Amino acid sequence: MEGMGKGRIAILIALVVILFGAGVWAITFWNETSGVEMSEHGWIALGLGTFFSLVIGCGLMALMFFSSRSGHDEAADPFRKHPPSS
Repeated sequence: MEGMGKGRIAILIALVVILFGAGVWAITFWNETSGVEMSEHGWIALGLGTFFSLVIGCGLMALMFFSSRSGHDEAADPFRKHPPSS
């Protein structure tokens, strides 16, 4: 904690408070909905939503990786120093 300034400590405290609040909310919500049954259509919708979210996320990460490797991103950053061409 030696090199941390007041701003970093404040951000760290805020993030811990948000994490704690999200945990309390999740536990409360889980306990309130414990007796609710989900129909077959609900399980299908949950499965398809999860599957397509993963497909879209993996696809976007792959596009970002290939774009970075092919050099297309370098033209979009005018402040990056380019090595001299020989």
